[in-house]
Amino acid sequence: MWFFDALASGFQHPTDPGRLQHFRIVFGTVLTLRFALSISQGGWSRLAPGSLSLHLAEQRFGPARARLLGAVHRPAQILRAAAALSRTAGRAPRIALLIALAGAAMELLYLKSPNAVRYTLLTGSCLLLAGDLGHGLTIEQGASTANTWAQCLLVLITTDIYWNSAWQKLRSPQFRTGLYLAQWVHTYTQVRDQLPHRWFQYAVPGLIRRHTGNLTHRDIRLWRTVAATAIAAQIVLPPALLIPQTMPYAVAAGIAMHAAFTCLKPRQLVTFSGLTAGTYLAFAS
Repeated sequence: MWFFDALASGFQHPTDPGRLQHFRIVFGTVLTLRFALSISQGGWSRLAPGSLSLHLAEQRFGPARARLLGAVHRPAQILRAAAALSRTAGRAPRIALLIALAGAAMELLYLKSPNAVRYTLLTGSCLLLAGDLGHGLTIEQGASTANTWAQCLLVLITTDIYWNSAWQKLRSPQFRTGLYLAQWVHTYTQVRDQLPHRWFQYAVPGLIRRHTGNLTHRDIRLWRTVAATAIAAQIVLPPALLIPQTMPYAVAAGIAMHAAFTCLKPRQLVTFSGLTAGTYLAFAS
């Protein structure tokens, strides 16, 4: 298996540089979408004078620093979106990546739950460590050690994300028993018509809402099965992605799992789901 050969050789085992070049395109596309959604869904006026977010920033950082953050916020929104698009097209990829990552890191200053930002920074750092990111939309095929270390690191990060998430779910009786998912869908069914931008915020199909959103014992049992399946998938997926014989099935299962996750919170999970599915490219030999 290429991954263990790479570890044993001190990352001198040749890999296909095209794997990370493909991921570079996926990474830029996901960040472009994320930044565009941020601008169109309230991000443009997030730190505007008189806003609650600016008031909270003043309490956290002080008035002077909060005003500085508010002043650079809108220019940074435009610059990081342009950098992400440039990153996708392969124009000045490293400079564009640094700008896009810096723009994403700004969100750590005001988001309450910045997990997607942290994952973006981790996967983006792997690309920074790659030796051959290619240029434009051309993908170079062959064998090289230029991206071996970065590719292995990307595999390790995704494996850690999956296994840590599975561990947290196993430790949560509410998730493990299906109660969390049953309560979430039931609450969403009751309030969905009052939610702003609901097609961007939530996208649970009507069939799911009607048949599993009533918080009955049957619904909870069904969601318990879903919870157990999600935990098992997150444990099994990393090794299955590394094995050539099982990789196609693992990719299909992983994409289906992330599509289901994204239906719960499209805007919040589009970054995590898109980047995680994109890292499957790094698992291939």
